[in-house]
Amino acid sequence: MPNLPDVVLWSIPAFVLLTVVEIVSYRLHPDEDAAGYEAKDAATSLGMGIGSLVFDFLWKIPVVAIYTAVYELTPLRVPILWWTLPLMLLAQDFFYYWQHRGHHVIRILWACHVVHHSSRKFNFTTALRQPWTSLTSWPFYLPMIALGVHPAAIAFCYSVNLVYQFWIHTERVGKLPRPFEYVLNTPSHHRVHHASQGGYLDRNFGGILIIWDRMFGSWVGETDKPVFGLTKNINTYNPLRVATHEYAAIARDVRAATTWRERAGRVFRGPGWQPAPGPDGGAAGGTPAAEPAA
Repeated sequence: MPNLPDVVLWSIPAFVLLTVVEIVSYRLHPDEDAAGYEAKDAATSLGMGIGSLVFDFLWKIPVVAIYTAVYELTPLRVPILWWTLPLMLLAQDFFYYWQHRGHHVIRILWACHVVHHSSRKFNFTTALRQPWTSLTSWPFYLPMIALGVHPAAIAFCYSVNLVYQFWIHTERVGKLPRPFEYVLNTPSHHRVHHASQGGYLDRNFGGILIIWDRMFGSWVGETDKPVFGLTKNINTYNPLRVATHEYAAIARDVRAATTWRERAGRVFRGPGWQPAPGPDGGAAGGTPAAEPAA
């Protein structure tokens, strides 16, 4: 087992310090144009973050079993050295882009990820609003395991990616110098990602690097002021409802569907998919309506 540090655990003091600094900055220098903080919203985000730690521990049991089995089956081995670790981080960031993008365009995956977008605020506590059903992410990293990357190295790289993304959940940092904005995911890029306007939807999926979005056509720069939240916001601070509301919506839609094709579409199409109306005005099934994900 590689001896890699728990970067999330070591970063908790920095998370707390940065959050306190951000809260104080809003008290000392209020900004009417910024979403800022709201006590109930921040408490919900913290609750979701604590809950995710518990559920992630449970989900790790089957995921580690699958990863270990694949790792033992492959004859390939990638040693953990000073020069291979950056390459692993680069590869993980690439697969994270596709994981993140997939969780926006496939509704059953969106049901997991929507939790992170459910706040109408955008601050450091929003970064902690994590899903409780993250079991949907593991298949995206199987190629790295099959190529001989140790499961512990995957976990380390994923943690580094997660820790990096904490600081980009803020309105207190404007645009950075152009070279940084071109290569890295920044607060400006991530504000676009969390916005609910039509032109900003399903954009800027990168974790550490924004170059993947530039390469694959999903990048949009920040111009208009973002409006945070979902296209259809949920009016609740109940963590259990926040964690499960989209799964409940999928179940309702599947029960109401009249064909198996429509049922499949409700689960595996995009979050805004609707069946085309039939000749009699009922659902014919099969053609998506143009309502993108939040």
